[in-house]
This record gives sequence, C-alpha cells and structure tokens, in this order.
Amino acid sequence: MTVNANNWDAPHSTAGARGERHPAELVWMRYKGGRPCPSVNITAAVEAARAGNGYVWIGLHKPSEHTMETLGGQLGLHELAIEDAVHGHRRSKLERFDDNLFVVVSTVAYEDRGEDEAGEIVTTGELMIFLGEWFVMTSRHSGPSRMPEVRAEVEQESDDMPLGPSRVLYACLSVAIDDFERVAAQMEEDVEDCEQLTFGETAGADVELPYEIKRELIEFRRCVGPLGAPLNALASREFACVPEEARPYFRELAERVQAVRETIGALEDQLTNILQAALARASFADNRDMRKISAAVAILAVPTTLGAIYGMNFDDMPELHWRYGYFVVLGVSVVMMLTLYLLFRRFKWL
Repeated sequence: MTVNANNWDAPHSTAGARGERHPAELVWMRYKGGRPCPSVNITAAVEAARAGNGYVWIGLHKPSEHTMETLGGQLGLHELAIEDAVHGHRRSKLERFDDNLFVVVSTVAYEDRGEDEAGEIVTTGELMIFLGEWFVMTSRHSGPSRMPEVRAEVEQESDDMPLGPSRVLYACLSVAIDDFERVAAQMEEDVEDCEQLTFGETAGADVELPYEIKRELIEFRRCVGPLGAPLNALASREFACVPEEARPYFRELAERVQAVRETIGALEDQLTNILQAALARASFADNRDMRKISAAVAILAVPTTLGAIYGMNFDDMPELHWRYGYFVVLGVSVVMMLTLYLLFRRFKWL
C-alpha cells in the first residue's frame, strides 16, 4: 500500500493488499497503538477495529450518496448525518447520535492577490468528521487539502493525549484552527496596510479596499464563531467516544478559537474606524473641490456682470460715451477679481 499525502482525508490509498478497489473518493487505514498497521481490505479493517483491535480511519472527498449509504450501514451512522455528508453543511456544529458524534468544521485559507486582481481574500471549505469508539471518518467537500499536517499530528508521540479516534478529531480541529490563526495574522497585515493608505504620507480617500477587507472579515467570522460551542461541549461534556483525558486538549482548542474571535472583533472595529476616516476624507476632498469651484465662479462673476450691464443697448448710460470709460471698467474688473482672489486665498478656499 502507498500513502496518499495529497488529500485532507486520505490516510491511505484506495487499493487493498489483494487488489481490492474502492471508489476514488474513498481511502482508509487501520491504526493500532498510534501507528498504521496493514489490513487485507477495508472490510477486514472494519471488523478488526470493531473487535477492539485498533481503530479504522476512513477518508472521503465529495462522497456519493451510494458510498455514504454503504459506509453508513457498516458503521451504523444516522441517516441525517449521512445526508449532511453527501450534500454538505456550511456551519460548524456538533451532534450526537447514540454513542457516535458528528462534527462539522468550517475551514479557511488565505489567498494572496495582486494589486489589479479582484475576488475573495479568504476562501472557505468544510470538513465533516464522524466519530465512534472504534472508527473515525472524515469527509471533505471543499477547501484546501491538509492531510500531511493531520497525519503528522495523529502519529506524533504524546504521553497524555489518548490514542484512538478522538486523536484524529483533535488533529483535524487543531490543523483547522492553525489556519484560523494564520489567516487572522495575514488579515491583520492587510488592515495595517489599509490604515497606512488612509493615514500615511501618501494617504488617499479610497474606501473600496477597506470595504473589501471588512466583507472578507465578516465571512471569516462566520467560519470561526460557530466552532466555539462544539469545542466547549467536547471540553466539558461526557461522550463515549471522547476519553476524559482528552478534554483538556479540546479546552485548549476552544481558547485558541476565542482568541481568534477577539482578534476578528478588534480588526472589524479598526476597519470601521478606517472606513469612517476614509469617508470623512472623501467628503472633505469633495468640499474642498466645491470651495475651489465656488471661488472661481465668484471671481469670474465680476467681469461677467460688468459685461452684461454694459452690453445692454440703452442710449443713455453713464460713461457710455466717455473717452476713458472702457479702461475704467476694465480696471475696476481686474481690481475686484484680484481682491476676491486674495480673500479666497486668505480663507484657504484656493
């Protein structure tokens, strides 16, 4: 058998030692004593795990309804959990069906974009975990593949973390929260760059970037927020498939999620202030432009008014036939325009 490290849910290849073939969406491995051990085929692995000889880890990627119904019958899964695994569920949650647990985890990833590129900064996915006393099944519908990190977490030495399916659940949650923390740190850098653009030496009044980042933060919060309740339940409630010794590990994960939620809240407040400042700068820039336009109109109104008056075709008008009338009117116009210009400069309208 060969290890497939390119799929989040791929503990092992889809071919058994005797050439047994499974759908491309399904991979599996039996673990005993914290280490992978060979099995003839998935049926033998399931039977051995059911008999208390280790546990079986089954990985799925966009499973079909037929695959889920077959596995559901072998593992004794609830039909509602099977339906969620086939069609997907966008919100993190924890449900108990008899002695089994069904956990949905929203995953996130950060995508760097060029200056001229548009689109999402934070991409989301979902991971579903079925947990029993002798089996664990993970199903990924979308999002990045993180199988190498999950396997490394499961197979690392630990004196306190109990061996068993709950260790896979912890590894999946830990890697997902690692991504939360990584995305939060990168979003902090984006907010700092946005703040620099708004308040720096080359500050502008662009509100598009802060708005886009705030929209991505809201999507990020929707992924992180609902995970707090399942983690608190795993840390405080009794479940047959989660040993008591594992609860402190889930409590530590809950604290990490709470820290990420607080970071997101602080970033949203900071972005709100940046947006308000950017809007104020835009409004100030518009008012400044309007003052300049108003000042120019007022200055140009002087010759326009004088020209309109002396352009009337009346026979009797003062200084109409005076020899120096044209020069006097022109001089008055220039003096008034210059006076208005100096006044507007003093009031900082120009």
